[in-house]
Amino acid sequence: MSNEIYPCLWFNGNAQEAAELYCSVFKDSIITVNTPMVVNFTLAGQKFMGLNGGPTHVPNPSISFYVVCDNKQELENAWEKLQSGGMVMMPLDNYPWSEQYGFLQDKFGVSWQLSLGKLEDVGQKFTPCLMFTRHQAGKAEQAIQFYTSVFHNSSVVGILKYDENEGDVTGTVKHAQFKLGNQVFMAMDSSLAHAFSFSEGISLVINCNTQAEIDYYWSKLSEGGQEDRCGWLKDQFGVSWQIVPAVLGQLMTNPEKAPRVMQAFMQMKKFDIAQL
Repeated sequence: MSNEIYPCLWFNGNAQEAAELYCSVFKDSIITVNTPMVVNFTLAGQKFMGLNGGPTHVPNPSISFYVVCDNKQELENAWEKLQSGGMVMMPLDNYPWSEQYGFLQDKFGVSWQLSLGKLEDVGQKFTPCLMFTRHQAGKAEQAIQFYTSVFHNSSVVGILKYDENEGDVTGTVKHAQFKLGNQVFMAMDSSLAHAFSFSEGISLVINCNTQAEIDYYWSKLSEGGQEDRCGWLKDQFGVSWQIVPAVLGQLMTNPEKAPRVMQAFMQMKKFDIAQL
């Protein structure tokens, strides 16, 4: 069982505007679904969802996207477009891990780590990076072990820890890579005084083909966490997930069925495919 996982970005009515910006920044990108509620798009072949969820939540840097740029022109162009109206968190510069790297939050609140490098070094263009802050700081390694136990065909690629006098708690995770199925994720701890932590502003969607898969992921990921409506849950570390039947998109684009399907799933916590 190796299910597709992709990020969902929460917007306040401007998901299409954001998707159009991102598609203009990164080549081989296209909007694939455009409805008042959901805008799906692919960036360099990787799937993203934009959700017009209202003002309740906003993305924050607890989940950012590490982007591999294979030349300086691409990186500098992306930096210029994404920083417009946003906020620079680490300036574009030379760092020990990259000849050219910068960390910014765009005007929609989505955070990007742009790095000059080779695609084969990571294995994919965009990699979600989970930053464990505040009361979750120091739990990155525990979370990695948990996630790789839940998802089949998963592995820990590598974990680099802080040494003494490196600016954070010795022994916590400075940088880590792990794979859930064939998808790469990154994680790090930060005990600094951040104003943000994991929220619904960025969630991770799992497409499930069967009810058994929905039941499995719901049971595993909600343990010690919090169940919510419409297939949403928070795991024990506060990361938000959506456990979604793959057929939902097809049902929601059927003009005849969509209103009844919507009415049904608004009443659900865990999705029931047969009922939908």
